[in-house]
Formats: sequence, structure tokens, C-alpha cells
Amino acid sequence: MAGLAESGSNPDVDLLYDINGLAKDAPRWFDRGVEVVGEYGLLAAMVVLVVWCWWGVRRRGGDDAAVSVAALIWAPLAAAIAVLVNIPIRGFVERPRPFLDHQGLEVLVSGKTDYSFVSDHATITMAMGVGLFVANRKFGLVGIGLALVEGFCRVYMGVHYPTDVVGGFALGTAVALLLSPVAMALLTPVTRAVAGSGWGGGLIRARGGVSGRAGGVVPGARAGADSEAGAGAGAGERDLAA
Repeated sequence: MAGLAESGSNPDVDLLYDINGLAKDAPRWFDRGVEVVGEYGLLAAMVVLVVWCWWGVRRRGGDDAAVSVAALIWAPLAAAIAVLVNIPIRGFVERPRPFLDHQGLEVLVSGKTDYSFVSDHATITMAMGVGLFVANRKFGLVGIGLALVEGFCRVYMGVHYPTDVVGGFALGTAVALLLSPVAMALLTPVTRAVAGSGWGGGLIRARGGVSGRAGGVVPGARAGADSEAGAGAGAGERDLAA
């Protein structure tokens, strides 16, 4: 399967040249910015987004906060598991980096010697974005948006085919969603136990946080808006159950 997308007459390669060709016409400072953002910046932004969401959901208090924090813990765990799943996929497909098979690409990051399919960066960011969506819809949509930008950057930088990125999106989404029910079943009792302890309760819920909403909480499901802003909306908006 190493011959995947080796012909320059298929849409995958055509789109690669179209997107990467933008780097040739862009100023050097812009290419350098895309390189930093695509290689490190968006991964760091995803971590900041998870921490920001955690800081907000703690204020909900009660069992509501414990379930939300469990879902947030699942987001980086899903990304880690997806990357592990990608290891045998890369070894099976053995697709070389696009700049090894195609001439004239503007490669913004040198030294990439591993296989191309699927993109780890696309896998990680999408798994974290979807994992965030399980915990909180608004933060999750931002995370998914960042993952899409990451995918564009990887093709722009000349280090991945578009299908490498799409494969990473699919892998990250599948792991985050399909394993979410199991993860929530395992993580929620832990966060509830920590919330009830004297030493770790502050990690799960902030002092003075509002109590959980009436009607209970479905494990893995979260209200989409913060309690302060969503008091009028009530239970009208709930996040994914799994």
C-alpha cells in the first residue's frame, strides 16, 4: 500500500499542490508563522482550551462537575490512545511523505522521515476536540475548529497529503466517540470519589459552585452553556452522552 497517492493525476495530489502552492506565494514571515502554529501552536492551544474548560465546569458543583471533569480527562486520553492506534496503521500502509514522491513542493518543516498516513497532529487535535465536545459543546466546537486549521496547516507545510489529514480526523473522532461510554463509566466514579475527598475536591468543583441541575445528569452528558449564563436556558441544551 506504499503506492497510495503516488500519481500526480489524482485529486489527493492535485489538492496537495493547490494548498501547498499557497506557501510559495506567501511572505516568508507568514510561512514561518504557519510552521510554528502547525507544528506546536495548535497542540498547545488545545491544552489551554481543555484547562480553560476545566476551570469553568468546576464552578457547576455537585455531580454535574464530576461528570464534566471526567469527560475532560477523557479528551487527552482519547488523543493518546488514537496515536497508539495509529502506530500499526502507519506500519501497514507505509506511505512516504509527499515531498519524497513529488517534486516542487514547498516543505516548511525538514527532517520528517517517518510515514505520512495518518497524520498524528490531525489525529491528536481532532480526538481532543471531539473529547471536549463530549464535555462541553461550545468548547468542543472551538476545539474541532482548531483541529480543522491544524489539518490545513499540515498540508500547507508540505508534510502530509490531504487524505493523511482526513484519515487522522476519522481516527481521532472514532476513538473519542466509540470509547467514550467505557471511558466515562471508568472515569466518573474516580472523579466523584476525588470530589468527595478533602484533598482533591477542589480539582473537581470550585468552592461555592452551584449545585447540579434538577432532574439528574446522564453520565457523559453535559449542559452546553455555563450555569451562570444558562440559568434561563435550563436543560434545553445538553452535550453528547457518548
